[in-house]
Amino acid sequence: MHSVVPRLYQLFSHEDRLLILIDPDPDSMASALALKRLLWHRLTCCALAPIRPITRPQNQRMVQLLGISLTPLGDLNPGDYNRKALVDNQPSHHESLRNFDYDLIIDHHPRDPLTKARLVDIRPEYGATSTILTEYLREARIKPSLKLATALYYGIKTDTSNFERPAIEADVRAFHYLFGFTRKPLVRRLEFAEFNIPMLGYFQQALNRFRIRQSRLYAFLGPVNTPDILVILADFFLRAGEISWTIVGGIYQDKLVVIFRNDALRKNAGRLASRAFGKLGSAGGHAASARAEVPIEATQLSPIARWQEWQDFIIHRVEYHGRLEPPTKAEILAKPAV
Repeated sequence: MHSVVPRLYQLFSHEDRLLILIDPDPDSMASALALKRLLWHRLTCCALAPIRPITRPQNQRMVQLLGISLTPLGDLNPGDYNRKALVDNQPSHHESLRNFDYDLIIDHHPRDPLTKARLVDIRPEYGATSTILTEYLREARIKPSLKLATALYYGIKTDTSNFERPAIEADVRAFHYLFGFTRKPLVRRLEFAEFNIPMLGYFQQALNRFRIRQSRLYAFLGPVNTPDILVILADFFLRAGEISWTIVGGIYQDKLVVIFRNDALRKNAGRLASRAFGKLGSAGGHAASARAEVPIEATQLSPIARWQEWQDFIIHRVEYHGRLEPPTKAEILAKPAV
């Protein structure tokens, strides 16, 4: 176990005001809560600041049920805080994070060469940042409260996708340790808040539009209020036994967003997303899950094009440029200009 807590405590004094920045998801929120608990009574104040709104119903429910106090970054003056920390992220990962000098960065994603702070603890072999913070708590001999333990437990659970994604023994140890402090009905309520009533219209739309090629299911929704619904539907359709790939797209803030999911059996969603859309925008991800975002102008399609045209565009990019299988002669003749 890494011995970091003494160095962590040396970073701060009682006069300090700490701002913890997060890109809000279960792992980052849980990690920020744990860091705040570790520094309890060691600071003048500590604020948790998400850099963007929380739109996913499960994450909204987590904030509500666990009583997490958050202040959006835009609603406070960062200059009022002389210390800055970043958890479950690195400055290069989002433009809103690049404007600060950090005292502390804790993360489990691969380290960016430009990441720097007075103390950096990055462990890319770990499945979740919540695992790292759980180790901090144990090293400091701090017993987590029911709500903090539940948050960390849920953070590990979601970031490892119930240990379907890469994880190590440390994640399992932390998960097992936290299990004894959690309330199982609370965890169930968090997990069952996957979507809300307004999202049901998107389900109906996707069910009317989906198209299957081989064992791959495609669906295009058109404009969406949040790309989270694309993730929810990609996961939903993958539950069909005959389906091994789901590719769900929509338009969000002048971008085509495409979500990839697969059954993780000798497949690589990140590589497919990069091949299909990397030259047009940003694309990448893990073996079983990936995401692509492409500016509308790069598609050479009109924003008001029929949904069938957008869906055909996605299918062509995935099947042809993603090199899933050789295109037929008819597909070559009919392929879009892009």
